[in-house]
Amino acid sequence: MLLARAGTLSFCLKSVQLLRHRWQGAGSTGYTRKFGGIWLISDNMTDANLALPQPGSNLPLWLKLAYTAFMAVLVPVYWHYYGPTNFLYFCDLALLITLVGIWIESPFLVSMCAVGILALDALWVADFLSTLVGFSLIGITDYMFNHENSLFLRGLSLYHGWLPFLLLYLVRSLGFDRRALPAWALLAWVLMLVCFFFMPPPNPEPGLTPVNINYVWGPSDYAAQNWVSPAVWLIGLMIGFPLLMFVPTHFLLLRFAPKQEFPA
Repeated sequence: MLLARAGTLSFCLKSVQLLRHRWQGAGSTGYTRKFGGIWLISDNMTDANLALPQPGSNLPLWLKLAYTAFMAVLVPVYWHYYGPTNFLYFCDLALLITLVGIWIESPFLVSMCAVGILALDALWVADFLSTLVGFSLIGITDYMFNHENSLFLRGLSLYHGWLPFLLLYLVRSLGFDRRALPAWALLAWVLMLVCFFFMPPPNPEPGLTPVNINYVWGPSDYAAQNWVSPAVWLIGLMIGFPLLMFVPTHFLLLRFAPKQEFPA
């Protein structure tokens, strides 16, 4: 019995020595490079080692906490000033979905948001910059220059400028899920129908009340477009958004982002 226990102990010691040899990091850092989202920790268990991301996590904790802190400010402020219907906008809903996607590290959820708003936010930024220098491109950021609204409230909307970069980083870190395109297209169709039939149309004096949500009545919040009938405009959006924005973004991400091989 003693010999058996001694043999087992010797085998365990040799195994530990082998693992220490293979996991030993360069220099005095005590860990090797990140592999597959996991830091390989050596026997040098310093405080710096323990502060590393938890095994199996592809996203740093500080990013999750920073994004959560931003949302902890934005959500109650938007809810107070704009009301809950403001979160029917594609980009505002994407903020909430991204929050869930970051914490559960879901390639499917972050891919949905990337497909849905990368092109839209690029258009928002282009319109904002053009208005900033003196001419409005399509008018979707006119509210940013309405001085009746507080600078803080308008400043929160600048997330349109950095959220696309965050989503690209998330897709790069977690992988791109090709199921995102049909999922977001279906969600967008539902939102557009709800906004057209149940939400307020454009208003010459809307105040802070969300009107013309997702531009289902035209590009302006102050007056409906008069180029075509409202039904034709809505159908055009339901076809145009996927074909001109969602599908091109999908294929770009499919081409350049890592693929997600397993269901999220």
